[in-house]
Amino acid sequence: MNETPQQYTQRIVGHTEGQEPLKIQAATPKKLRRLLGRATASKLRKRPAPGKWSIAEIVVHLADAEIAGAWRMRLILGAPGCPVAAFDQDSWVTALHYDKRDPRKALEQFRVVRETNLALLKTLTPEQWKHHGMHSERGQETIEHIVRMFAGHDLNHIAQIEGILATKK
Repeated sequence: MNETPQQYTQRIVGHTEGQEPLKIQAATPKKLRRLLGRATASKLRKRPAPGKWSIAEIVVHLADAEIAGAWRMRLILGAPGCPVAAFDQDSWVTALHYDKRDPRKALEQFRVVRETNLALLKTLTPEQWKHHGMHSERGQETIEHIVRMFAGHDLNHIAQIEGILATKK
C-alpha cells in the first residue's frame, strides 16, 4: 500500500474510533494466541500473495514493533521533544529473518513487552501523556497518540491475520 505518513496515521488511528486504546492493547495478545491456534504450520508460513506478509511474519513484526514502541515511549518520557527515528518495516522483514523466526516465540515476546508497556503507561501522570517526540516522518507525536497508533496497528494486523485464515488455500 502506497500512502503518505499522514495517510498511514489517519488509517491506523481510524481503526480505534470509539474504542479505548489501552483495552485494545491489553486484549491483543489473547486474540493473537487464539488466531495462531487456528492455523496450521504451513498456513502460518504461507504468504497470501507476492509481497504480502505471512501470519508468522506479521506476528514477528508486531513483536519487533512493540520493542520499537517501548523504546520510543521511554525516550520521549526521559527527554520530551526528542527526535524519534522511523524504521523501514519491509527491510526488517528481510534483514531480521522474519521468515525463519518462530511465530509462537514472537507472540510470547510480544505479550511480555506489551504487558511491560501497559504497566508503565498505568503509572504516567496526565502531564506525561502529553509528552511528545518528533518522529522523523510523521512529526510531533505524544505518548497519548503513540498509544492510539499502537492500538490501531494491532487491529490492522489482526484483521490481516483473520483475512489470511479465512482463505481456503
